[in-house]
Amino acid sequence: MHTLAPLGHIATPFPDKFGIPRQPRLAPHARGVLKLLPPYDRPEAVRGLEDFSHLWLTFVFHETGGQWQPTVRPPRLGGNTRVGVFASRSPFRPNSLGLSLVELIDVDTRSGVTLTLAGVDLVDGTPIVDIKPYIPFAESVPSACGGFVDGTPATLLVRFSPKIDTQLAALGARAEPLRALITEVLAQDPRPAYADDPTRVYGVRLYEFDIKWRCDEAGAHALSLDPA
Repeated sequence: MHTLAPLGHIATPFPDKFGIPRQPRLAPHARGVLKLLPPYDRPEAVRGLEDFSHLWLTFVFHETGGQWQPTVRPPRLGGNTRVGVFASRSPFRPNSLGLSLVELIDVDTRSGVTLTLAGVDLVDGTPIVDIKPYIPFAESVPSACGGFVDGTPATLLVRFSPKIDTQLAALGARAEPLRALITEVLAQDPRPAYADDPTRVYGVRLYEFDIKWRCDEAGAHALSLDPA
């Protein structure tokens, strides 16, 4: 049997699994950078790739490898109802492989091959084992049924405290992209399904920052941003 070799390890804003959007493209400002490793870093290997707007990434759930379960509890079902692992996108799979659809922003072949991607839903350092272009006429099925995940997930209204506004302003050019990413991540409500304490403060790491936030009936409240 052929052994899978990583093409590269993607750099993303998500040092931890907590807070990562549960599907790709839910956080468009989540940028990823994939620098291909030798011998895959030859410009001819990506010739023509810039003509495609989106890519499929096949990756390894490297933090959960070998921990497969026959049934899982999807967050979309409240974390209580079990479905078969093959009826889910759980990372606890027999072969620990995942598939993610991302937007291709840039192909840089000046020194090896570096791909800039958007809408990523992968933890920082995830091994990428294959790249394929997304082909709309063959892979977009508007009439498809999505089972228990039919329809887009509900989102929360996100507000920023005066403190985090000040902290963001001090970041200069990074402020607005980071504000947009925080908004997109918190709007997805990354809390565990059973969490409902409006006074509990959570932390989510984005890049080198620790974002403190809480949720109540009014939505998500971004409280502070400090070096992690």
